Amino acid sequence: MNRRKIHRYAMIKRYGKIVDALIKYEFEHIVEKLGIGSMRPLRSRLRKQERVLKDTDTGPVKARLMLEELGPTYIKLGQILSMRQDLIPSEYTKEFSKLQDEVKPFPIDEVEKLIEKELESGIDDIFEFFQEIPIAAASIGQVHRARLKNGSDVVVKVQRPGITKTIETDLDIMHSIASFAEEHLPEARLYKPVEIVEEFERSVKAELDYTQEGRNAEHFARNFHDHPHIYIPRVYWDYSSTKVLTLEYIDGVKSSSFKELERMGFDRKDIATEVLEAFMKQVYEDGFFHADLHPGNVMIMEDGRIALLDFGMAGYLSHDIRNMLIDSLIALTRGDILLYIEILRDFGSIEDDVDINSLKADIEHLLYKYYGRSVKQLNMAIMIEEMINLLRKHHVRIPGNIALLGKGSMTAEGFSSMMDPDINLTLIAEPFAKKALKERLKLRKIADTTFRDLNNWSRVLHRAPLKISHILDIAERGHLNLRFDQDALDKLISGIDTASNRLSFSLIIAAIIIGSSLIIQAGMEPYIWGMPLLGVIGFLVAGFFGMWLVIYIVRTGRI
Repeated sequence: MNRRKIHRYAMIKRYGKIVDALIKYEFEHIVEKLGIGSMRPLRSRLRKQERVLKDTDTGPVKARLMLEELGPTYIKLGQILSMRQDLIPSEYTKEFSKLQDEVKPFPIDEVEKLIEKELESGIDDIFEFFQEIPIAAASIGQVHRARLKNGSDVVVKVQRPGITKTIETDLDIMHSIASFAEEHLPEARLYKPVEIVEEFERSVKAELDYTQEGRNAEHFARNFHDHPHIYIPRVYWDYSSTKVLTLEYIDGVKSSSFKELERMGFDRKDIATEVLEAFMKQVYEDGFFHADLHPGNVMIMEDGRIALLDFGMAGYLSHDIRNMLIDSLIALTRGDILLYIEILRDFGSIEDDVDINSLKADIEHLLYKYYGRSVKQLNMAIMIEEMINLLRKHHVRIPGNIALLGKGSMTAEGFSSMMDPDINLTLIAEPFAKKALKERLKLRKIADTTFRDLNNWSRVLHRAPLKISHILDIAERGHLNLRFDQDALDKLISGIDTASNRLSFSLIIAAIIIGSSLIIQAGMEPYIWGMPLLGVIGFLVAGFFGMWLVIYIVRTGRI
């Protein structure tokens, strides 16, 4: 059996499990609308379906349980969707944020095989000590403590064997379902399932490449190289690959261990402030941020420094996007809603069918709700959530990196609020936003921006005469073509082609009938049933094609 057939068989088998799960968790209407009921295995159809849900289980709970049953790929999809309040209702995003991918660890012999294959050396040749029982296990990989031959204590992240093939199969299925849903289900088009799957594919493939996480760690390490309170663990590249990642082991206290922190004399309020300030530095100054600063990813070292861990979920903000974010903040602060809407257009978030007047009215209402409040009275996480819900209501799409920033902001504030319930993200963010704005208004910065814009315009103006001359030469030779890329135009052309083909076909049938009549009138031999054979054949052929044309027109419903 070749590789393609094996992959096809795996897809069919997986389709069956998906249909089973949809029916089990009472989403039969989706199966019916997608027309995938035939993919359900025969044994499942014959077996009586046992109810596994409680009467109190809501739609979001059912969806979460189903994703957990379907396994790693769908758990990751749910985790990505939990950040996209602009795409799905908030009750689903909140439920999907509970998705956990902790699973049973895979055995040590498989770990040894993978390390030997990836690093081209056995465990005993690389490590002085390697803990067989992992300290953490998830759907994509697991983490082991170890010690290198040079005495360095490390953690080794090892990818689960076969997970890449499983995810590739699931991605193929997701693409086919998303394409079908977007084409045939009008209600699904609002959520743009194809774009969701494409965004998810980029995210999960990046997570499957451990070298990407290693590069993220090094990027953060450079950004915090001189920071007195934030520490980033070292990456050991000699013992890392796409499926194995070796990082420095951090000996410290979990940020959630309040009693231990108190015993060691650490102030939780200071920790909360440092983490939030570090996050604001990442957003406003570095343009590269850690999007998952929950308690498990923050360790407190013995010397009081705060170590950030797990760099698989990181976001990048270009200089232009950071400027647009500042412009958005200024527009909202000044109550300039039209400017804010124009900035959303620049983000590519607003489509032609969005009701601008209705959107403007809702934003004004939201701003009025917070107007006049002091900074201490503002809860940034709630404001972000309310704004995202408002944008989703009007089908305004938010770019993936901005949605990730929203998730990162809420996670960072959630961590800090756990450490210090009185902390305020807005108060921490304010000086960073002011500094970024002040930096942008410096004469040198304005001069650099102006020079860059002038340089771009000079290139355009320099090339303009040649371009115009070229266009005029083409027009003079009569070779200038205008191309319209519009669906309506394509449909019109297709309709004209169909009509012209039918007309041509009708003329051919008419010509056969006329020719056959002339042959019969001329009495051309040979004869059959007392009539010229060629004439009879002509009438039979014309009759057959004529009936076929009538049936085709009736079946297509375009008479």
